[in-house]
Amino acid sequence: MANHTLLLLSQDNHHYRDLLSKAYLPGLTVLMPGSDNEIRAGLERADILLGEPARIRPWLKEARALKWVQSTYAGVDVLLNPGIRQDYLLTNVRGIFGPLVSEYVFAHLLSLNRHLRHYREQQRHHNWQPIAYQSLAGKTMLILGTGSIGQHVAGTARHFGMEVLGISRTGREAPNFDRIYQPPALNKVLPRADVVVSVLPSTPETRQLFDADRLNHIKPGVIFFNVGRGDAVDETALLHTLRTGRIGAAVLDVFATEPLPETSPLWDMPNVVITPHNSGYSFPDQIVTRFSRNYLKFREDKVMEGVVNFDLGY
Repeated sequence: MANHTLLLLSQDNHHYRDLLSKAYLPGLTVLMPGSDNEIRAGLERADILLGEPARIRPWLKEARALKWVQSTYAGVDVLLNPGIRQDYLLTNVRGIFGPLVSEYVFAHLLSLNRHLRHYREQQRHHNWQPIAYQSLAGKTMLILGTGSIGQHVAGTARHFGMEVLGISRTGREAPNFDRIYQPPALNKVLPRADVVVSVLPSTPETRQLFDADRLNHIKPGVIFFNVGRGDAVDETALLHTLRTGRIGAAVLDVFATEPLPETSPLWDMPNVVITPHNSGYSFPDQIVTRFSRNYLKFREDKVMEGVVNFDLGY
């Protein structure tokens, strides 16, 4: 079999190199460049790249031997824009973030539902004051995106006794969902949901999906999560619905511009929780496990895990 050369383009290059050195990857040479000149030299012979999409994108044109890119993220939208080369195999790491994102969603949902932030403040003032709450059981969660992440979140929701509805491009059944609809039904389904969770990728169909008109269809007092991509939400329209109280609370991990600008009004909204795009962290050991399986399949020309369809955008 042919030998292959991997060039690392990650913020965690040293960690990846150490993990890869312990994996059984026959015929693989790993390059860890320390400068732009070393990257250029490595690109002359590297047929595989591993790293974050934003670090890989500037070097695609110079990757003359490129055959395969393994993204360390699930989201690869920066590699899908018009005019960017697409003559290689692109794989992401979808399928490993479901448990992490589910933990994130329910950590915040339980905190909001049980008023934990308020109790912490009351504790500071030695104030004994119960606050009314409702159980999650019997509530309805709507999840936009029914892939691996959506299915994990749905499974956790069902554990808490929630009804789980989904929106997907195809509308096909998926594990842990009570019912799945296609996007044209979204306006009719939104008023039923007590909790809305977007795990959508960035595609032409999902951008600005939650505009002012769409947000008018949500159930008053809803808890809204965005753990997919920031451009799925019109932030100006979101601010309006937060200020009027139509959205009871928003938990936002992703934004149209990242990092979120210091001047954004979202920072100071009392009913908003902001986190720095870390609901599902790419742990290098998990990435190397996925890469190793894919590398062995790549050598044997077998179907790999997480192959991205350039036309669909995921």
